[in-house]
Amino acid sequence: MTALLRVVRAGPLCTVQEQGRFGRLAHGISASGPMDNDAFDLAGALAGADDGAGIEFTRAGLTLRMEAGELSLGWAGGDFAVHLNGLALKWPGCAAMRAGDEIDISPGAWGNYGYLRFGSQLNLPLVLGSRATSTRARIGGLDGRALQAGDQLSFSGPASRKLPKPMPEEPTIGPVRFVWGIHADVFSPEVRQRFVDGQFQVSSMMDRMGVRLIDEGGVFADSGVLSLVSDPILPGDIQILGDGTPIVLMRDHQPTGGYPRIGTVISADFDRFAQIRPGEAVAFAPVSVEHAHRLLRSRSS
Repeated sequence: MTALLRVVRAGPLCTVQEQGRFGRLAHGISASGPMDNDAFDLAGALAGADDGAGIEFTRAGLTLRMEAGELSLGWAGGDFAVHLNGLALKWPGCAAMRAGDEIDISPGAWGNYGYLRFGSQLNLPLVLGSRATSTRARIGGLDGRALQAGDQLSFSGPASRKLPKPMPEEPTIGPVRFVWGIHADVFSPEVRQRFVDGQFQVSSMMDRMGVRLIDEGGVFADSGVLSLVSDPILPGDIQILGDGTPIVLMRDHQPTGGYPRIGTVISADFDRFAQIRPGEAVAFAPVSVEHAHRLLRSRSS
């Protein structure tokens, strides 16, 4: 039986996401995918789904109403408040919805992104191998755009299954780890040391493309002209604009950039960085590529 969900309320940047469409950067299309992969996976495990697309929502939350059928849901990511038919449930967690049920999600104490995953397959077409939404390329998801009130999502057939992961602990604290980038030598040893010793603040100018940081200490204020020949960039690259403003590039980054990248946030800390809210402080700590690889292997084992 087909299940049908209607979007009653959706905050900005609420999109359908999947693991992403890789190998398209040469054509100007970033991989997209969830900003917090671990939370996306956990929500899927709680829903009983090993694959398939889900909904990524931001701090504004969302409200969905079950129009027809039955559907199992799992939710995780950041800290949010969730109510099913007015009854408060645990976060992260899971539940079953039936026709007439309504689920409402609102922001909690920390985090920018949360996820809803489903025990059935979301009926949307694959675009270049994925259902992940890229609002900049206008592909994937629902017509390549953010979800909005009145949208309907249909589901059919079970997703493949796996056992739930352990519940996550409180968010890890401490500096965000990075590896020095190919343009690190553009900056003097003194500037590089100030970058490591300094503290920045996440600004309100953030989206799926990048997060602009506030550099109150003026670490890069005297770095001169920061312009290079454009070359490929990656998620997590820490790009320093011409006026000295640092930007951490995120899942929907542009394919190339003409400003130097002093480093790249390692994969093991990327999800954590994506969940840091505007106004919160962030510091950076360098690690070797070998150490970053060991951390990544330990997370996937």
